[in-house]
Amino acid sequence: MTRDAEAYITGPHEGHLKRALGLPSLVLFGLVYMVPLTVFTTYGIVTETSGGRLPLSYVVTTIAMVFTALSYARMAGAIPVAGSAYTYTQRTFGAPVGFLAGWSLLLDYLFLPMLNYLVIGLYLNAAVPALPEWVIVVIAIAIVTVLNVVGIVSVARANFLIIAVQAIFIVVFIVLAVVKTTGYGSVDLMAPFTGDGTAGGMSPLLAGAAILCLSFLGFDAVSTLSEEAKDARRSVPQAIMIATIASGVIFIVLSYVSQLVFPSNKFGDVDSGSLDVMVAAGGPFLDTFFTAAYVAGALGSALTSQASVARILFAMGRDGILPRKIFGHVSARFSTPVYAILVVSLISLLAIVIDLTTLASLVSFGALVAFSVVNLSVIKHYFVDRRERNVILNVVLPAIGFLLTAWLWTSLSKETLVVGLIWLAVGFIWLLAVTRGFRRPTPVLDLDETPSVTESDRAAGV
Repeated sequence: MTRDAEAYITGPHEGHLKRALGLPSLVLFGLVYMVPLTVFTTYGIVTETSGGRLPLSYVVTTIAMVFTALSYARMAGAIPVAGSAYTYTQRTFGAPVGFLAGWSLLLDYLFLPMLNYLVIGLYLNAAVPALPEWVIVVIAIAIVTVLNVVGIVSVARANFLIIAVQAIFIVVFIVLAVVKTTGYGSVDLMAPFTGDGTAGGMSPLLAGAAILCLSFLGFDAVSTLSEEAKDARRSVPQAIMIATIASGVIFIVLSYVSQLVFPSNKFGDVDSGSLDVMVAAGGPFLDTFFTAAYVAGALGSALTSQASVARILFAMGRDGILPRKIFGHVSARFSTPVYAILVVSLISLLAIVIDLTTLASLVSFGALVAFSVVNLSVIKHYFVDRRERNVILNVVLPAIGFLLTAWLWTSLSKETLVVGLIWLAVGFIWLLAVTRGFRRPTPVLDLDETPSVTESDRAAGV
């Protein structure tokens, strides 16, 4: 995109997003967003739900996500701009469908920072009971907001340190867990896949896999940085695939080792069930080390997830589907969408009052809807619109990704589906208001290499 185009899009007195990220930074962004230790965020919940088959649930989710990640990678290469599922669906199925896809995506993007703040408060409060959870949440939000406002380079630097801390913990945890299990005498190595008998069959397994989709939101987040990547058409697709596969392997290994060292779903507190695993594997030392590494990871995920949702809101604000003066603004000083970042921070304060199970399920609902439409976008963009007749690449693979994500989507709880559908209904009502009952075109900005006008402008004869 040319400098003139950027100036036109953001306004004559606005800043613009800065291309500063290479492949390593993009991969780190995705890994930090997904948090290698996110296995332990819903560890107790999914272990109970799946009947002690957490690693098998992760296998199911990873397979589904690899197909979907491939679709994201292909769309990111074809349409290298901010907006993720919102932009991809908008370009392939039209502006109204694109808005509803983006609105669904907002459900998980807005709630994921909140989820991270909630678990930071939960685990630090468990370690230091004298410090109230709400105080911890407010302090974490303030730190993340400042770093995001300062700029994407500061986020990338913080990501490196956060990944290093988690990598050291993972090595220590696995070594201690292996030593501990060898002392058990007899260990059933297949137990994490066969389960503990409390919940058999496929339905509980799939219900657990559906919740685990939130663990893989990082590859989607990478695509939101397309306008800040140095070589977006090459580096963003590569980063999406690397981050997805690497995270899937880490999740499966960590959940497998965890269930070997603590072969039970009888937790002191299901929301922080991973603390029982740490005590079993390494006693108070590992418990303390885990809390430090996990909180660092959650803080990093909050950092990257807030950066991503701010750019989704920026893309919508720039298009005019959300108030442009607020969400379409880029700071000339920091080259970041400051107002969008602040809005996300205010919404994240709800972490003080919402519970973990509800939040995790809602995040997964929005993710699965967005994943489904991006898979369909590949078919529409490449096979229908561009008439590229590679049936395997352009139809079969994205169709498998769509069917797998749709399958997981139906495995969510009824309460989650109701809330998610209400969210979609609110988005549809907003769309009706913006378009005045579809009597006006849905606002869209053409982000090609040269300045352009919105559909509304075209309708007005501009």
